[in-house]
Amino acid sequence: MGFKKSVDELVILIRGAGEMASGVAHRLRQSHFKICMTEIPHPLAVRREVTFSEAIYEGEKEVEGIRATLISRTEEIESVWKKRNIPILIDPDGKKTRSFLKPDVLVDGIMAKKNLGTQINDAPLVIGLGPGFSAGKDVHIVIETHRGHHLGKMILSGSAEPDTGIPGEISGYTMERLLRTMKRGIFHPQKSIGERVNKGSVIAVVDDFPVMAKISGVVRGLLREGMEVKKGMKVGDIDPRGKREHCFTIADKARAIGGGVLEAILYKFNQ
Repeated sequence: MGFKKSVDELVILIRGAGEMASGVAHRLRQSHFKICMTEIPHPLAVRREVTFSEAIYEGEKEVEGIRATLISRTEEIESVWKKRNIPILIDPDGKKTRSFLKPDVLVDGIMAKKNLGTQINDAPLVIGLGPGFSAGKDVHIVIETHRGHHLGKMILSGSAEPDTGIPGEISGYTMERLLRTMKRGIFHPQKSIGERVNKGSVIAVVDDFPVMAKISGVVRGLLREGMEVKKGMKVGDIDPRGKREHCFTIADKARAIGGGVLEAILYKFNQ
């Protein structure tokens, strides 16, 4: 038994448009699926050059040749698909868009480390990214998002590895890579994504309080100007490898997770 629909007819709804969800959307769009994404009104993406959520602010966002377009009405989805772009709507719980589309596949890519309302009956195939979901209970399939041997693995029963709170190691650095604010206030970047910085450089200020680099490298991610931030919040990251092009291309982790989602779709429908 093959696909119940041809590839170009299969409809996939992705909740969230951050870095990992964008990597998934890019890989699926490259595979010629019809993709639609939903987001919250004020997303706080750090790796903004590779996240489709930037379309919420800019109207459009292109990542490695694939463009997402912000629309305000579900009736506009088809016209965006005709342009081979990805429509994205502000729809925090995704219910309005899901009701309109009746998708074949729903991917929860919010990466909240917990389930924010996705249910196994939301679509014929429901996929959860990372911890917070249980395959066979609230979703059909879970995709492993923890860096390591099982990154991108399709999980048919049980859950992904729990969140450790420690980012993946790059050139021997983990927590040192992250930029966090120690004060609540309004975020003002002093550097740009892709800019080379030294350890101790002031990367941003929150009101008048500096956010400083703990290592040297390039600014891989940075929050938007004027965003309201909380104490301890992640507002950026430094890549110690120093390769500027990495700031503008999808990360290996996001690609691997996208491959896991693609495998899950084929596992479900191509049998």
